[in-house]
Amino acid sequence: MKSLTEHLFFNTEKRREFINITSQVDELVRKSGVQEGLCLVNAMHITASVFINDNESGLHQDFEKWLENLAPHEPLSNYRHNLTGEDNADAHLKRTIMGREVVVAITQGKLDFGPWEQIFYGEFDGRRRKRVLVKIIGE
Repeated sequence: MKSLTEHLFFNTEKRREFINITSQVDELVRKSGVQEGLCLVNAMHITASVFINDNESGLHQDFEKWLENLAPHEPLSNYRHNLTGEDNADAHLKRTIMGREVVVAITQGKLDFGPWEQIFYGEFDGRRRKRVLVKIIGE
């Protein structure tokens, strides 16, 4: 069995961003040499997410609006977590909603997606360096 473990690093300028990381993950699949297997992509921070969806800007704006309605950033006093001196309680909730990780099948050396599927890094408390784990296993 072959395996590859790599990390992607992000330091966004904004508090919240969605970044398409499909090409970076695809390159790591090629680098691994795995033809048949699995690829795990995992946000290693509790205020960031990895998810699969369509790469359409209107949808991303809808995500932003929907998440902000579900867990608004302000007023900060709405969250007990923020009593610790933090201001990111909403980011923890947004991460829980959008998910921690994805697993994608590798078939014939390529990520095996459905139509329009792509991998995204979702940042909900940015402006500092964060890490995403990519773990590929297979034959």
